[in-house]
Amino acid sequence: MKVINFDHISSNQILPEVQEAMIAAIREGYHNPSSQHTAGEKALEALEQARTAVAALINAGESKEVIFASGGTESVNHAIKGVAQANADKGNHIIISNIEHNAVIRSVKRLKSQGFNVTSVSVDESGRVNPDDIAKAITDKTILVSIMHSNNETGTLQPIAEIARVVKSRNVIFHTDAVDSVGMLPIDVQALGVDLLSFAANGFYGPTGVGGLYIRRGTRVWPLLEGGVQEHNKRAGTENLIGIIGTGVAAQAARRDMQKRIQYLSGLRNKLVADLPGYIDDYIINTNLEHCLPHLLSVSVKYIEGESVVLMLDDENFAVSTRSACATGSLRASHVLLSIGLSHADAQGTLVIAFGVENSEAEVDRFLVALKRVVTSLRNISPLYQRGNLAASA
Repeated sequence: MKVINFDHISSNQILPEVQEAMIAAIREGYHNPSSQHTAGEKALEALEQARTAVAALINAGESKEVIFASGGTESVNHAIKGVAQANADKGNHIIISNIEHNAVIRSVKRLKSQGFNVTSVSVDESGRVNPDDIAKAITDKTILVSIMHSNNETGTLQPIAEIARVVKSRNVIFHTDAVDSVGMLPIDVQALGVDLLSFAANGFYGPTGVGGLYIRRGTRVWPLLEGGVQEHNKRAGTENLIGIIGTGVAAQAARRDMQKRIQYLSGLRNKLVADLPGYIDDYIINTNLEHCLPHLLSVSVKYIEGESVVLMLDDENFAVSTRSACATGSLRASHVLLSIGLSHADAQGTLVIAFGVENSEAEVDRFLVALKRVVTSLRNISPLYQRGNLAASA
């Protein structure tokens, strides 16, 4: 039986039109875009068409503000380390939040070993950063603030435009990790007021292993990779032209179908939220439903362990996750869920359900039936559940 993918935050299927464009590009046999001859110029034209499509998706002021990379992780590393190195003469202080992706956390950890200071601001119980906390954390040594646009575990959105106003009033560079937002929600870098924005193609049904960084004109950033002068001298190395061509087509499709996708995906998520009480009890919704991605829901099911649920649902032919795929294998509770106030036990019982455009309401119904069966089975052997029932009846 076909596996039903409810783990679209980890991976999306490449759209048919994107596949066709990439196959056609392979058959075309494009040359190196940096070559000076006619074949190279043709490749460069295809590269710039894709860049223009991505720039239009995020409303960049000019296409050359978009720099292609190998994915979201490289993009985030480039933004944080590149800004730190380029602006070290101005200060050594960086601000992030407690719920950032490991690409941010580990980048600043590396910079701390090089003498940089890092402040991590807390989020409230709904998972959002208070712009006033950013204002209080900024010092005369602050050179960078990096706050994610949407969280990859809860789907909760941050007040990026409000934070940007605070940051820019202090003449500090502002980066946002929008890897899970670009292509899923309307993203306008002008309205957001950010200086740098990270994205990844697989987030909007493009190929895995392609992403990039928006760098507002005039922002001081050093290259992460040294070598040639590709990507307007911002990222060395021959571009992944086939993947970038696919990314351009995916960006065009995302821009074209944005509102239709949002309406459909949020409908599936809202159905799950509305119907869930009829199947299981004792759970916590971790997603801020007022400010969130349209397709993602984080649910902590009490008294059981999330990885067991994932494995048993896999036997039922449903793919879901417990946390970010990048953190899979860690025995520790999610730092994101602990930051919004969950206990270790409740955090360990978390499911992340992320819908895609190929999913249906009938699949949601089937999922709920399977989830009830799995949760009931696990709770029947859970000492935590037995103690919880005894406490409730006392």
